Amino acid sequence: MKVTAILLAAGQGTRMKSNLPKVLHAVAGKPMLWHALNAIQAATTEKPIVVVGHGAEAVTEYLETSAQTVLQEPQLGTGHAVMQAEPVLNGKTDLVVVCYGDMPLLRGETLQKLVETQKKNLGPISMLTVVADDPRGFGRIIRKADGTVAAIVEEYGATPEQLQIKELNVGGYCFDAKWLWGALKRIPKNPKKGEYYLTDAIELAVQDGLPVLAMPMDDREETIGVNTRIHLAEVEVAMRRRINCEHLLNGVTMPDPASVYIEAGVKIGKDTVVMPNTYLHGKTNIGEGNLLGPNTIIRDTQIGDSCKVLASVLEGAVLEDDVDMGPFARLRKGAHLGNHVHMGNFGEVKDSHLADGVKMGHFSYIGNAQIGANTNIGAGTITCNYDGEKKHATEIGADVFIGSDTMLVAPLKIGAGARTGAGAIVTKDVAEDTLVVGMPARAIKKLTRKPQK
Repeated sequence: MKVTAILLAAGQGTRMKSNLPKVLHAVAGKPMLWHALNAIQAATTEKPIVVVGHGAEAVTEYLETSAQTVLQEPQLGTGHAVMQAEPVLNGKTDLVVVCYGDMPLLRGETLQKLVETQKKNLGPISMLTVVADDPRGFGRIIRKADGTVAAIVEEYGATPEQLQIKELNVGGYCFDAKWLWGALKRIPKNPKKGEYYLTDAIELAVQDGLPVLAMPMDDREETIGVNTRIHLAEVEVAMRRRINCEHLLNGVTMPDPASVYIEAGVKIGKDTVVMPNTYLHGKTNIGEGNLLGPNTIIRDTQIGDSCKVLASVLEGAVLEDDVDMGPFARLRKGAHLGNHVHMGNFGEVKDSHLADGVKMGHFSYIGNAQIGANTNIGAGTITCNYDGEKKHATEIGADVFIGSDTMLVAPLKIGAGARTGAGAIVTKDVAEDTLVVGMPARAIKKLTRKPQK
């Protein structure tokens, strides 16, 4: 059986007071539309249809090939929005799931249950409902004696008795496709708004003597739709709690989950500890047994196992195993720290590879450099890699000792086993096993390298 979803994403979202289309506002680092698409994938078999309108170009550009878009212009209500998908779907699917692009907390498992409910339904519609004390402006569900839905009464038209009903229409539906296309043509235009409402399809089914089933949801948070920045903040908190709980159940430790921010899609291995005020963003993949934070920001970074990152910022970096860095260290794009690298406080690395066992002292900057294994970078060392027009590379061999406050003026090569004296300004290549000192640095003796244990 073919199941296709229609996501309604054409609304202007005027209450958001934003130039950005509402469905592109981020929740846990991903647009609301990303969360909605992620959920419907679990319940459908075909590529989804997204109905676009306000900000159609931006929404379509974001979607790329993940969904097919249809334009609703002018925007004449939810029923009219679904009508726009008929030329694409008529005769090509058995069931149609309709939900909103501004409900990022709706789970795929919930939509799966909705589809299964409709598969067993002799009538044309199954719908999601929730029982809640706060109606949030949702329509009330009126049931028949047999438990099927008799009507949806919108809040503005409800009687005082109907306003006491606590079962509410969530806005998620599964339709029999053949019945849906004909029913949409029968929906009357609302005399007050001049629009066509999808909820009127329930009344048409009842008039046809066909059962409409309602599936109450257990988690009220899933039903939260975003219409204002207040709702967006409410959804953000709920999503963060959900994501953190998933990591906790998968073996990650958080002493204070409420103070940890982890975006959707971040991967963390078991026995990693995430301390308070730590933020994990983007395409970040973290191994096992690490200690992250407190007060750490990590974005688009790959971290191996058994690393310690204290009060630092990492962006677009790679850490292999047993790396120790911070506090107040920074890795910028292209930084790659090998196994057992130590990086002290107030250090910065960009577009550089520090091989296994490198020790980098505090207050140092390494940029556009290749550092050999077991080299020591003394405190205050700077690779002078930019001449005002171009970046230049520094190559340092294995087992090198760079003295404190050394200036390495690139382009520059320092051979294995070499040493620089404290405060040296190195402007020329240094041969292997050579000590250089002074300003500019000059060779004063040949060194005898100690064998590695």
